[in-house]
Amino acid sequence: MTRVAAVDCGTNSIRLLVADVDPATGELVDLDRRMTIVRLGQGVDRTGRLAPEALERTFAACRDYAEIIKGHGAERLRFVATSASRDAENRDEFVRGVLDILGVEPEVITGDQEAEFSFTGATKELAGREDLARPYLVVDIGGGSTEFVVGDDHVRAARSVDVGCVRMTERHLVHGGEISDPPTEEQIAAIRADIEAALDLAERTVPLREARTLVGLAGSVTTVSAIAQDLPEYDSARIHHSRVSLARVREITDRLLHSTHAERATIPSMHPGRVDVIGAGSLVLLAIMERIGAQEVVVSEHDILDGIAYYAAESPS
Repeated sequence: MTRVAAVDCGTNSIRLLVADVDPATGELVDLDRRMTIVRLGQGVDRTGRLAPEALERTFAACRDYAEIIKGHGAERLRFVATSASRDAENRDEFVRGVLDILGVEPEVITGDQEAEFSFTGATKELAGREDLARPYLVVDIGGGSTEFVVGDDHVRAARSVDVGCVRMTERHLVHGGEISDPPTEEQIAAIRADIEAALDLAERTVPLREARTLVGLAGSVTTVSAIAQDLPEYDSARIHHSRVSLARVREITDRLLHSTHAERATIPSMHPGRVDVIGAGSLVLLAIMERIGAQEVVVSEHDILDGIAYYAAESPS
């Protein structure tokens, strides 16, 4: 097995996985898996630039991760950056900072590459599961974008669209630096309209409705699962491969969109960094399920981060 470190730097969070991986069998053994909310995409949709304070939060997390990676003696490191850094005019500043701290240049990947990594991470361990019909639709709801991937053993079609929990919150719910608490019906309708337009765009190239199993990834989906199970705290083991019905997703989304920041913050399984963006994220999930007629979503804790680790292990050293 090969010991690898994988870093996924998205719009809302930066995550680290250190694992022993056998790319031939698909076996992946976690040694360290963690997430830090850094909100790298703060204001990018409005300004087109990464904010200095967002960069510093991200670099601070990178410094912490560098110590962890060194401590585990990882043989290979792959750092992938997604939506926010793709969109930013000053992404070179981000690239230089990561290179200085971790010694590798971040790969600012395309939406299609992001989708393929997510699909591999989410489905490699599902091989042989007779209770999950194929093809899969893997949906990765991030902070700035959402990836749609349809495939069986391999990707058949993929598309990334600029709809995510942070982007929708900042675009429709922030006015004068303040977030609407709770959103108005007009604001919710505006978010829903953006999501529906993005789904129209995705369906031009990805046969969303051909999917037999919907697999949902990332923090918005895992948080909805935790709420659906009434977990007393976030529990990855209970969330991974849980199933949440359409009716339950609809009920939770309605609750989140019509509650205040203080009310959402009291949910035991809610990460503090998701309190303001979870309403928009759950609405993205609901709209997808309604569009394709999915009666449930299979929730996966394994996603793009695991895909990065698999590809890191397969790459020449």
